[in-house]
Amino acid sequence: MATETTGETASTCVGVDGSAIGMPQLCFDWWPNQIFWLLLTLVVIYFVLSRIALPRISAVLAERAGTITNDIAAAEELKQKAQEAEAAYEKALADARAEAQRIVAESKAEIQAELDAEMAKADAEIAARTAESEKAIAEIQANAMDSVKDVAKDVAKDIVAAMGGKADARTVTAAVNARMKG
Repeated sequence: MATETTGETASTCVGVDGSAIGMPQLCFDWWPNQIFWLLLTLVVIYFVLSRIALPRISAVLAERAGTITNDIAAAEELKQKAQEAEAAYEKALADARAEAQRIVAESKAEIQAELDAEMAKADAEIAARTAESEKAIAEIQANAMDSVKDVAKDVAKDIVAAMGGKADARTVTAAVNARMKG
């Protein structure tokens, strides 16, 4: 089949009705035109990006970097303040514990002093009562010994009389006293 020519150069990329045959990008006849527009588009994109978009992007990135740097510095400062506050808290806590220990020691000393005073008072009272009790016991003992002597004398007289003898009071008293002494 022969191609028709109408006086113009025949193109293998265009059909009889003027429509493209296949993919126009792959038509070698159109490549110089496509390369021209490609280069022109790339130059325009390059200038738009380098003069407008990239400076704005770099400004935003620089601003973000500055903000991040400032935030990091502020965070470090806050961290330092937090550490100082924690150290102050720990010191205050240690001081409070020391003060509590001092108060406890003072209270213990006061209570011990009061306890010692009360113990001394109780010991004195117990000693006084013990002395009174010993005195009363000594009196009871003395009275008991006198009663025992009187009973012993009476019993000795009755025994001597029951045996048929006669004992005078002086002899019986001497015998009872001698026997009680040991």
